Amino acid sequence: MAAVALAVGTIGWRLIYDPSASEPAPAGPNDPLAALEADAKSNPRDAASWQRLGFAYFDAGRFADAAAAYAKATEAAPKNAVLWSSLGEALVMASADNPMPPRALAAFRKAIALDAKDPRARYFLAVNRDLGGDHSGAIADWLALLAETPPGAPWEADLKRTIEQVGKINDIAVSQRIAAATAKRPASQTSHPAFDAIPGPTQEQLAAAGSIPPGEQRAMAEGMVARLEQKLAADPKNVDGWIMLMRSRKTLGQDAAAAKALSDAVAANPTRKAQLEQAASQLGVRR
Repeated sequence: MAAVALAVGTIGWRLIYDPSASEPAPAGPNDPLAALEADAKSNPRDAASWQRLGFAYFDAGRFADAAAAYAKATEAAPKNAVLWSSLGEALVMASADNPMPPRALAAFRKAIALDAKDPRARYFLAVNRDLGGDHSGAIADWLALLAETPPGAPWEADLKRTIEQVGKINDIAVSQRIAAATAKRPASQTSHPAFDAIPGPTQEQLAAAGSIPPGEQRAMAEGMVARLEQKLAADPKNVDGWIMLMRSRKTLGQDAAAAKALSDAVAANPTRKAQLEQAASQLGVRR
């Protein structure tokens, strides 16, 4: 269960979605979400339209709606692994009582069948092993993923934390194995589209397989970051939120903004300075 909590808390987009907030209001006629809905419904065989709608629903915390949209996307493009792993993650997030619903597991397995390197599917399939009691097997799978994770990838720190915490809970030594896996990693980030499917946010991730125009990708990513900043202004004690903001700014190439986020985070949380600075160092953020 710890791995599932980490999955939806860090590997997914939960730090941007505030689960304590009230349900989002229905989209109005001038709401961007309404435009995405209309576009998808008018182009029912266009996978990219459903993908954009699914991403927007996920960002709004409407996980069941996101799953429905991603299901439509997979119908339109059944050989796209990223769409299948997106569907699986949305189904996990939408489930109130089952940490790995059968439909989600099937979606992750479909993604892996199409692309054995899809990192999100690999992560959640390892979560499933952990849920089944095979903690050593799950850790081995996560370590294999870590060994192929490029330095600085947005999910790197979260993946390591998952391994560390599941290892600690189950009394499995992982420190040396994490170091060994890290030493095997590629020198730079690959252009493999599946690597863009795990959190950032990044403009490439929003496109997944490159279906969203670059201008829309950037605008959507910056809109997400702006909403996160607003939430942190209201809740400056959210240390995980500050770490997400630093990572997001860094991913967008906004080094000065990432450094400012670090300064603001430390100012708001002076007793957590060491934790924040350690996270910033892992992300390559300097004040």
